[in-house]
Amino acid sequence: MRNYQGERMETHLSQQNEEARGTKAMNRRQAILNMRQILLKRRDALRRALAGDLSLLRELRTEAGGDIADFALDSVQDEISSQLAEIESRELARIEKALQRMDEGLYGICEYCGCSIPMARLKVLPYATLCVKCQREAELEGEVQERREVDWSRILDTNGSDNDITINDIELDVP
Repeated sequence: MRNYQGERMETHLSQQNEEARGTKAMNRRQAILNMRQILLKRRDALRRALAGDLSLLRELRTEAGGDIADFALDSVQDEISSQLAEIESRELARIEKALQRMDEGLYGICEYCGCSIPMARLKVLPYATLCVKCQREAELEGEVQERREVDWSRILDTNGSDNDITINDIELDVP
């Protein structure tokens, strides 16, 4: 009799575990569907922002006029806008890749080890393709190039260089 009750208890616990796994899988699927909506909204916002950035860059390039200070300011604004567009473009590419992985049923699966990426990580970084362990290893090995530093020295003169314009550098048309 004791053996029978033990078997019933085991069967009951086994059924509960399967139900819990099913609920967990359902919650993960629902979370991924919610994440898809978030990624789609962000993708659309980035596309609009990039279109605006590019039109602003075109506008700045077609405007010619003003003095040398205006030209310098426009040049700095042009470079900053270009850098921001580059950052937005990289994020857009990552989002597109995440959406593609969702379509293929691979979203939330680590590209290196094949394990499931925790939802907490995906909520923080929705386009993550590596689990934390593999991301750490990749960064230590120097394989991940995505974290490239932006070269702000192109925008800001950090070394006090020879780029200063003097009155002798300006050609004047005097009648």
